[in-house]
Amino acid sequence: MDIMVKLAIFSHFDYLPLLVVVAVAWLTPLMMSLLRMRRIPTVIMEIVIGFLIGTFLFPYLSPDSNTVLDFLAFTGFMFLMFLSGLEIDVDQIIASLPRRRLTMARYLRNPFLVGFSIFIITVVLSYGSAQILSQYIPMENTFYFALIMITTSVGIIIPVLKERGEITSRFGQMIILASVVADILSIILFSFTAFILKNGFQPEILLILGIFIIFFIFYSTGILLKRVPAIKKLIFQLSEAASQITVRGTMLMLLIFIVLAQFIGREVMLLGAFLGGLLLSVYTHKARSLLLLKLDGMGYGFFIPVFFVMVGIRFDPTVLAGLERSLFLFLALFLISLYLVKVIPSLIWTRLFGFKRAIAGGFLISSRLSLIIAASAIGLQMGLISPEINAAVILMAIITCILSPILYNQISPKPLLPADKLIIVGGSSSAVLMARRFKMHSRETIIIEKSRERHHEIVEKGLHAVHADGNDPEIYDKLDLLPANYVVVLTDSDTENIRICELLRNRYRHNRIIAVAPSRTLEQIYNRMGVETIDLLRTVVTTIENLILRPTTYHTMVETFESFSVEEIELRNPSCDGLQVKEIPFHNDASLMLVKRKNNIYVPHGDTQLRLGDTVIALGTESALDQMRGQLG
Repeated sequence: MDIMVKLAIFSHFDYLPLLVVVAVAWLTPLMMSLLRMRRIPTVIMEIVIGFLIGTFLFPYLSPDSNTVLDFLAFTGFMFLMFLSGLEIDVDQIIASLPRRRLTMARYLRNPFLVGFSIFIITVVLSYGSAQILSQYIPMENTFYFALIMITTSVGIIIPVLKERGEITSRFGQMIILASVVADILSIILFSFTAFILKNGFQPEILLILGIFIIFFIFYSTGILLKRVPAIKKLIFQLSEAASQITVRGTMLMLLIFIVLAQFIGREVMLLGAFLGGLLLSVYTHKARSLLLLKLDGMGYGFFIPVFFVMVGIRFDPTVLAGLERSLFLFLALFLISLYLVKVIPSLIWTRLFGFKRAIAGGFLISSRLSLIIAASAIGLQMGLISPEINAAVILMAIITCILSPILYNQISPKPLLPADKLIIVGGSSSAVLMARRFKMHSRETIIIEKSRERHHEIVEKGLHAVHADGNDPEIYDKLDLLPANYVVVLTDSDTENIRICELLRNRYRHNRIIAVAPSRTLEQIYNRMGVETIDLLRTVVTTIENLILRPTTYHTMVETFESFSVEEIELRNPSCDGLQVKEIPFHNDASLMLVKRKNNIYVPHGDTQLRLGDTVIALGTESALDQMRGQLG
């Protein structure tokens, strides 16, 4: 009763402002989807709508409401920095470190060294640009303003590269690593600079180095604990239970680094949250997809949208009037500078990828979002920048996030499709289902559909489709058809299917063609052409046989078809060599079906020992199979 009485004192808090903010966070992606605004980042719209509701609905917030919303927004900011660290692939950075004598050719091909060089040149150019801009408006600290300009946005860059199929290409990896290096070094520079500007060169600056020492201690301890089988098994059992031990541990790690940073100084909290995410990235390694899903749900589902909506609510464009006559000139020079400090260093990529792609990459890494807003907010709080400059920074973040992807797509040549792509001719329901299945296996699938309406429906489902006629030879040239590519012919017309197969066999001498043969006559025609066929009659008979003799198995497989898949995983992890199946904490949504060892196949049991080189055939969800690949691969 006493507890209830004590809790009752909080019932006077006004939840209406929070309701409005959460409603905006929920409605924004829905509205953007309905209006087909795919090229604009959701967070930009959250800021814009936040500004609108802040102008018309939030002028008279109570102090309690302000406190609660500011706390949630700051927590969202910390969560954003934490997830930024978690997204970084530490193994990729380590793999990029030079190990042989450095030559110019090796330097240009090393993404880490090139990314570091781009960052250094960007810092120099940013400082020069800040000096020029300071001639037009007064600046409290030119160097800190220069640091604001060096930021970039990995969250904008990765979706653009992924959409174009360039995320795994060498050019894509160069861009990503350059952005990651800029993120890491920017955060470190922000933290040290802000601390020095606030406290001067005091011995306490060594406390910041203490965070890195604690980071190393946590890293070493965590790696040792991960190797203890009893702890691995316990954590796995609790992670799927109501206790959700991995999520709780993640939040604990985040708060440990934030609190440690807070003791040193509020300006270092950004670095603390980022290092916490980076540490978790090292811990989880390949088996982090399920944990990332849960953390994304917490962060991007609640805390982070609150932060961006509150950025919009707190945005006051009227302060720009303080720039007076120099307003438009300053904003124009500021925007040009934000692009030049990134585009000029990106010319390093010219020798490898050509001038156009290098320039396009420079424009893409010029997009800025969360980090530039965060740096500006810290600078405003510390009095290092004025409210006018802070408003200008937010405005530039919105402009660059919209403009940079557009410029990149316009300048950069259209990328080649992956070599292992699957081409499906005909956008039937079977084709769509097949494309979804291959998407689960991270395989690029292109559907060729000549009906404009059906093509639009397929694209709306998030699948890659081109509007073209499968009888047109030019489409296969544009798709860069390779001998290794499978082509599945699934149009609604048997006559058209035959013509397409003849085109592929006679003109391209293509051997990997699959078609459906609903009759014996069609099967013979396809066989004479050398086309592999699916016997529809035998498939139907087999399905009916399973339905009668194995009804439970059949219905289970049909009901879980969209969620489960079968995969072959080769055991290459030395730590699993000789372990029994029951000793490995596999995901609950995955099951071992068979183990193939050389020419022998076994049905695994709890006591079955696994050996290096075994091929494990498993059934499970994509996240479960991803975790199993991390454990065994």
